[in-house]
Amino acid sequence: MIKTIVHDTMFLMRRSQPASKADLSVARDLLDTLKANADRCVGLAANMIGVNKRIIAVMTGMIPVVMLNPVIVRHSAESYETEEGCLSLEGVRPTRRWQEIEVEYYDMLMQKHRNSYSGFSAEIIQHEIDHCNGILI
Repeated sequence: MIKTIVHDTMFLMRRSQPASKADLSVARDLLDTLKANADRCVGLAANMIGVNKRIIAVMTGMIPVVMLNPVIVRHSAESYETEEGCLSLEGVRPTRRWQEIEVEYYDMLMQKHRNSYSGFSAEIIQHEIDHCNGILI
């Protein structure tokens, strides 16, 4: 189900709780909401639709990926300055991102994965994991 985007910064700054199999309906809602906003959005975190769980949905190409309990387990030494926008916030803001990251997460079948990402895909994932940690750009 497509959900409304949250703009309450006090809610968005709360650290998200771990997700479980019981939260798969939230993951589906997040995916539906990402697809509905595909013209202006490449990633969402569950708190952006009002649910304080560690779930993100990101476009890492043509197919969206849902990650439950994502954790960056390794990152490159190289980082860069960029500007990012967010559906929950107005305008764009400067931020620093690592060029490459390695992420552990669970998929919607609750199977564990460990994948590497670079460039724009890594940037999107870092942004959404920041949301899970209550960090706003």
